[in-house]
Amino acid sequence: MTGTRKPPVFRDATHADLEKIVKLLADDVLGATRESPEVNEHYEAAFAAIAADPNNRLIVADFDGDVVGTLQLTYIPGLTYMGSTRAQIEGVRVAGDLRGHGVGHAMLSYAIEEARAYGCRVVQLTSDRQRPEAIRFYQKVGFRPSHMGLKYPLTDHD
Repeated sequence: MTGTRKPPVFRDATHADLEKIVKLLADDVLGATRESPEVNEHYEAAFAAIAADPNNRLIVADFDGDVVGTLQLTYIPGLTYMGSTRAQIEGVRVAGDLRGHGVGHAMLSYAIEEARAYGCRVVQLTSDRQRPEAIRFYQKVGFRPSHMGLKYPLTDHD
């Protein structure tokens, strides 16, 4: 973190954070085309499902009560890697005015350590190819391109 501001606190999101999280998700070039900047019943249902699932965590970066970053951390049990668990990181967002100031790096480091403490063998994430800056950032943190991700859209919204 740069400047005199103290580092963020990382914590599991509460329902009170949902509005800010949704705004973060919509606040980028791709998010603006596929997210709503307002909380709706779909976000409410997704938040409830994540909160109810012990293998899912919605984590926020909190600066004195202000949510400035978010990511979803999902633990996936599997048979590969000799029956180990992997962690999936999705929906990584940092407030636009704080990008490049270490919040994202600190948030990912936190998630990686949480996955390690959970007993995961690997941490993985995906990033849209239309986000080359994000991909470079993830590689700086230590993620390596190793697989090719494929998607099969089930709706016109994907």
